[in-house]
Amino acid sequence: MDGTVSTPTRDQVHAAPKVLLHDHLDGGLRPQTIVELAAEIGHELPAPDAESLGRWFTESADSGSLVRYLETFDHTVAVMQNGPAIARVARECVEDLAADGVVYAEVRYAPEQHVEGGMTLDEVVAAVQEGFDAGMAASGGRIVVRQLLTAMRHQARSMEIAELAVAWRDRGVAGFDIAGAEAGFPPTRHLDAFEYLQRENAHFTIHAGEAFGLPSIWEAIQWCSADRLGHGVRIIDDITVHDDGSVELGRLAAYVRDQRIPLEMCPSSNIQTGAAESFAEHPIGLLTKLRFRVTVNTDNRLMSGTSMTQEMFGLVEAFDHTLEDLRWFTINAMKSAFLPFDERLAIIDEVVKPGYEALIGQQ
Repeated sequence: MDGTVSTPTRDQVHAAPKVLLHDHLDGGLRPQTIVELAAEIGHELPAPDAESLGRWFTESADSGSLVRYLETFDHTVAVMQNGPAIARVARECVEDLAADGVVYAEVRYAPEQHVEGGMTLDEVVAAVQEGFDAGMAASGGRIVVRQLLTAMRHQARSMEIAELAVAWRDRGVAGFDIAGAEAGFPPTRHLDAFEYLQRENAHFTIHAGEAFGLPSIWEAIQWCSADRLGHGVRIIDDITVHDDGSVELGRLAAYVRDQRIPLEMCPSSNIQTGAAESFAEHPIGLLTKLRFRVTVNTDNRLMSGTSMTQEMFGLVEAFDHTLEDLRWFTINAMKSAFLPFDERLAIIDEVVKPGYEALIGQQ
């Protein structure tokens, strides 16, 4: 990262093609949509209109209280309990990402959290796919979106969700994920699901190394064979920066870097949850310098009041990243996508590289 090119403007970052691997469907609703869907089903909201509701979401997520942070999802999930509502949320998700310059996205959610209205797991996945298809069609081919099906690590439905992911893998589902509280719920509780996915040659990522430390990352990789790490920010605990500026990697950190295991990093979200103090102090800075397979993501766009443009521009401001650096993050993400190799390569060669070359040529 030689810094020979001028620092990009926010408009240039917005115009740049972006790739998103870690984004929660139930964490990215439009406030106005929540207001309208809540009115349809008689769900009581903590604020009366879209503007104040949006503010409530970000303030609750910023409060430092995990209980209040998790309460935000009670409201988004509550309005996503029937097919039309889920399809609408999914369509708007694609529209919002496309408007932000995202050209490829994998959007995750837990089907088991959307069956209270009587839908089957299969019907939930179908509703999301209906919305994604409508959104992609409306974008005129500017964005490709795939589903990641998440199982909750404190529940016992991971095998069921893994089988669902395999059943849908040629119809819009790219892979599997587990999420939820790390402490007390290690990924090895779901080892049977991961072993099943491996036997089926299926892709999966695991939330690990966000709230909990190195043991969570170690289990996700060495026991469960995760293709990618959701967050993975705590890998920094296995890296020592000495007083003379030299850096020493522990065995686990060295393995993650050597194996090019992708880290799905979400700076704004990590700041909210206390995993980092600020953009400037986020481990993504050092991990980028050390050439880990770093990717940049949004996590929960509603709760963090963020977008891919905002996440990337935050890094530009904190670390003086250039368009070349943002291209590196983007190609990292596209290389790490759960999409067939030839399709990944086509997006890199035909969309990402030409998009950045055009922007760099304007500087």
